Amino acid sequence: MKTQKIDKTQDLPIMISDAAWQSIHPFLKTLPNVYVGKPEDCRRFLSAIVWITKQGTTWRALPKVYGYWNTIYRRFGRWCDAGVFENSMNISMMPVKSPHSSLIQRLFGRIHLQRVPRKKNDGQTGEALGRSHGGFTTKLHAAVSDTFLPLCFIFTAGARHDVTQAPALIAGYTGKTVIADAAYDSDAFRAEIIDQGSVPVIRPRKNRFEDRPYDEDLYKLRNVIEHFFDRLKQYRRVATRYDKYACRYFSFVYFAAILITEKKRKHYVKIYY
Repeated sequence: MKTQKIDKTQDLPIMISDAAWQSIHPFLKTLPNVYVGKPEDCRRFLSAIVWITKQGTTWRALPKVYGYWNTIYRRFGRWCDAGVFENSMNISMMPVKSPHSSLIQRLFGRIHLQRVPRKKNDGQTGEALGRSHGGFTTKLHAAVSDTFLPLCFIFTAGARHDVTQAPALIAGYTGKTVIADAAYDSDAFRAEIIDQGSVPVIRPRKNRFEDRPYDEDLYKLRNVIEHFFDRLKQYRRVATRYDKYACRYFSFVYFAAILITEKKRKHYVKIYY
């Protein structure tokens, strides 16, 4: 493997924030099969992942001040296979089982791939790839609390309907309300929310024969998840999928969620509580 001396006296173009570093580093030290190394070297590696996530460019374009690109790429792949970023988000965010409100939404993203998995053996579906008129697409379904806390992520092909993933998004959470737009207006889903002990706040579809009333004031809280996705799409590696394998793309999403949530969560807690 090629080695490269790093001038650690140079300033990094992008550095992981203190809040995100203090959140993820204690968890990394508890993993038995993941190499963490020296804190300053580990933070430099995570800063390189931040740079890739924000820029959305190729790994070869990584500035040399972070280290040799292939070494960082291979280490990132090992961490993805071990589920480090997904578990880090779950631990650092400390999801609550009883949020005041759960907001669900989806993010539809295009895919730029030179090669895609073959159709046999459920290759494309297993990698959350869906064929559409514009090419391959991936859809990110998310549940977020009213305090800007990500509760659940589900990844599917872009052609899957939103409401098919709605029950899984709220499974295990017993908040007072579940807020969603008209894409989730389903009698079965409404009944499931009520059976769970929550109140559905879902804008009815325009083609409904019987209009269903909903709390329009509470529905305005959907700006929280809209803001969450707006922040998420500022990371180019998330807004557009460049990764062939789903676990790599999912890791970028989880990592970006850690970065934006640590920065904005206190702001929303102050507003709504």
